[in-house]
Amino acid sequence: MSGTDGEAAGGAHGLLAGQTVVVVGGSAGIGLETARQVRAAGGELVLVARDAGRLKRAADELSPLSTAAFDARDVEHLERFIGELPGPVDHVMVTAGSPSYTPIAELDLAKAAYDFGGRIAMMLALARASREKVRAGGTLLFIGGTGGRRPALGMAVTGALTAALPALTANLALEVAPVRVNLIAAGFVDTPLSASLLGDQLDARRAELRETLPIGRVVGPEDVAALAVHIMANGALTGATYDIDGGQQLVAR
Repeated sequence: MSGTDGEAAGGAHGLLAGQTVVVVGGSAGIGLETARQVRAAGGELVLVARDAGRLKRAADELSPLSTAAFDARDVEHLERFIGELPGPVDHVMVTAGSPSYTPIAELDLAKAAYDFGGRIAMMLALARASREKVRAGGTLLFIGGTGGRRPALGMAVTGALTAALPALTANLALEVAPVRVNLIAAGFVDTPLSASLLGDQLDARRAELRETLPIGRVVGPEDVAALAVHIMANGALTGATYDIDGGQQLVAR
């Protein structure tokens, strides 16, 4: 990695001083908050997002080294983008993608195959491209979820992905070593994506979580971002899945 041992241990210049982080999905929610915390930790940024307008606003705030507007689910474009970066980077984080909650009776099979296969292909493409672009000891960091661990109506695709991503993460950690590969599995996080999925049920869900979660509050994107920065900075972490849900899995629904 490009940072010194002192910096990686939390020296005066920040946890990520001298390091470059590519954030795919860096214009909103968890990705944007992680980008902010990377900058606060002394790191440089390359931002990727699908929405060019939101990407420009994020860039105006964070002054990245560069930006690129494209859909990361286009795996050929993603792999080419990583391969064409002008120099090596230290970490790549991907937040792109959203869960599917469609009952099987209403399921579009082609879309289900795309949602499942596309997420897997995105991780594989990034891992393959990163072998030559991510410095030894850096990390590929993916965002998944915990909700699919409990079977429920409408959770077939999301549940399958929830089970598959930790296994894929562990295998990729061996394939691309000494680059590290890790997965953050988040529960409910109060982001614009959550708001779009829940609509007018959002406030009720927030109130329910404040009442039932052991931590007594709703998990926010800043919580996930802090974990992401820690995983980037701690060079001993690889092949693992890190849950962050405020204890949501410990309480009955």
